[in-house]
Amino acid sequence: MEKKGNVLGKKPGRVVDKPTNPMVTPLLNDLYQFTMAYAYWKAGKQSERSVFDLYFRKNPFGGEYTIFAGLEECIKFLANFTLTDAEIDFVRDSLPGCEEAFCDYLRGLDCSDIEVYAVSEGSVVFPKVPLLRIEGPVAVVQLLETPFLNLINYASLVATNAARHRFVAGKSKLLLEFGARRAQTNKSELAAFTSYALAFPSAFLALVDTYDVMKSGIPNFCAVALALNELGYKAVGIRLDSGDLAYLSTEARKFFCGVERELNVPDFGKMIITASNDLNEETVDALNKQGHEVDAFGIGTNLVTCYSQAALGCVFKLVEINNQPRIKLSEDVTKVSIPCKKRTYRLFGKEGYPLVDIMTGENEPPPKVGERLLCRHPFNESKRAYVVPQRVEELLKCYWRGNADEAREELEPLKEIRNRCIKQLENMRPDHMRRLNPTPYKVSVSAKLYDFIHFLWLNEAPVGELH
Repeated sequence: MEKKGNVLGKKPGRVVDKPTNPMVTPLLNDLYQFTMAYAYWKAGKQSERSVFDLYFRKNPFGGEYTIFAGLEECIKFLANFTLTDAEIDFVRDSLPGCEEAFCDYLRGLDCSDIEVYAVSEGSVVFPKVPLLRIEGPVAVVQLLETPFLNLINYASLVATNAARHRFVAGKSKLLLEFGARRAQTNKSELAAFTSYALAFPSAFLALVDTYDVMKSGIPNFCAVALALNELGYKAVGIRLDSGDLAYLSTEARKFFCGVERELNVPDFGKMIITASNDLNEETVDALNKQGHEVDAFGIGTNLVTCYSQAALGCVFKLVEINNQPRIKLSEDVTKVSIPCKKRTYRLFGKEGYPLVDIMTGENEPPPKVGERLLCRHPFNESKRAYVVPQRVEELLKCYWRGNADEAREELEPLKEIRNRCIKQLENMRPDHMRRLNPTPYKVSVSAKLYDFIHFLWLNEAPVGELH
């Protein structure tokens, strides 16, 4: 495949022009992928047209939904995909017996023959439904697997974790991502507060549990905050980082309201109370049940490390090559892939909630509003239901075509992605969203695709022999 330059520049504005992450290069990869690409090239099959699905098998954190993120980074990676001479030298040294002609092949690689269809970033998504469908020369697509899995896995996991923390905290609370840590000081608490307030009179927020919250921290904070008030400034509030957060936040609020009442300082009782200290979804939920006066939660380690679940577990599976469907079989039915190039739809009911996601063959007619449709579980014969959709939304849209003259979706700014996420979560049925024993959302296939899956399954599965 001849290099055609940076495809990003072919149609300005169609793809974001933000700088790419210098850590995300074609060498953000497994040696296995280059070994496979070499094997395809050696066999003369490197240009065979392939279709891969990227999806996950199980929702994280014991829930029944996932937030899709990482698409923009994938598209930027495609737009700037090229191997430098130094990277090619590294590949040559890593592949025993690598021929120089393969290195020449690598020098000419770009993503001008790749097409990517994806769910819109920020969407609520479910297991088995493709997040991305990647089409193109099999050797090139093989080199996209590991980078794409890296970019989608972590981003979607953290986005889901953040959404779950927002859900349990509620709409009215401020959520903060806490990465930095307050430095140690040898000064007395009051002196430290005073120094900080002098440096940041309009942004004075004090950590009040260095010694004793109610006997030292709160009184010292109030003394400094009142002094700022006399000078025409308004303190922001306090942060609690240890102890009984429900009790301490309630007592601090009472203290602030008392100061407002006794000294006639308007809005002093509305000081922001922020809580931190290794908070997670469970502790925020427990605080809500106890009752508290916290206005903002600082979520640090448990958000960015996804402590309760290390990975989303996305997979990248070949579903078609040279227009021939492919299926991955396994004794574990959850690992059986759904073959062929597919279209995916979300069907909505009378109350406006999404009812089911359905996958169909590429050439099947799409579901129609008001028309009865049989939805089948991909592998369980007895699980099936008729649906009469009141609204139909196609999920996979084209976000990358190497031939930039053809239409494709524009990447959206973060604000629009965030708004989509909020809107879709608000539109989910409450029983899908609850923390304890949420109802699984239904993912299905059309009757025609169901029959084809099982036909292919029986044809591909080996037949045992008894002796």
